[in-house]
Amino acid sequence: MDLKLAGKSALITGASKGIGRATAESLAAEGCNVILVSRTATDLAAAKERIARKSNVRVDTVAADLSDSKYVNQLAGDFPNVDILVNNAGAIPGGKLLDIDEKTWRKSWDLKVLGYVNMCRAFYALMKERGSGVIINVTGNAAQTHDPEYICGVAGNAALMAFSQSLGSVSPRDGIRVISVNPGPVETERLVGLMKKKALDRTGNADNWRDLFKPLPFGRACAPEEIGAMIAFLASDRCGYNSGSVVTIDAGLSARSMNF
Repeated sequence: MDLKLAGKSALITGASKGIGRATAESLAAEGCNVILVSRTATDLAAAKERIARKSNVRVDTVAADLSDSKYVNQLAGDFPNVDILVNNAGAIPGGKLLDIDEKTWRKSWDLKVLGYVNMCRAFYALMKERGSGVIINVTGNAAQTHDPEYICGVAGNAALMAFSQSLGSVSPRDGIRVISVNPGPVETERLVGLMKKKALDRTGNADNWRDLFKPLPFGRACAPEEIGAMIAFLASDRCGYNSGSVVTIDAGLSARSMNF
């Protein structure tokens, strides 16, 4: 299926690894020029080289901490013609309510929650001037599973999901679509590291980490490329009547309220 994305410009945050990199690769494969944003320059360079090997598109990289709004404003100034914005930066730590102090709560929300909001504010204004654009917020199914052992993430993801629905309900008036994508467990480097630690703690052998995925639907976690492919489709005109919606990709986990 030709998604008719060739020649468009997409900015992806948290783009050096995992879902962000997979999304950038999917968009680049469709002919999008991509801007990769992450905090680590060396990881960005590796992601750029990987994409450049596969796709004949322009790849720009920016190392920036988006918890600081000055970098958000700088991005908007440097790349005012972005057609597609994918907000994906930020990992909220796990833990129950009494496990997470105020400093940790604020730090994680500054990057993911307020970082997304600030990016939307900056780029929505630019898209509104042109009368077109797509914003996809990669949120997380914790907003729907309500796992009390991930309570900071539950609250943050729920806020972003509602934010995306609210903004996306009126954005078509400005020619803009806003969508929340809620992945479940995805086999990123971060999750693999957590599973190896959990396997080591439980069995004394980190090599058994894949066994922890067996209770999941299909006996595995989602591949980052599956999320990236869905985001590319949602960003395309093939999905042009979709705004204010939540697309959950977790093989039914949140539908049956199963915490992982």
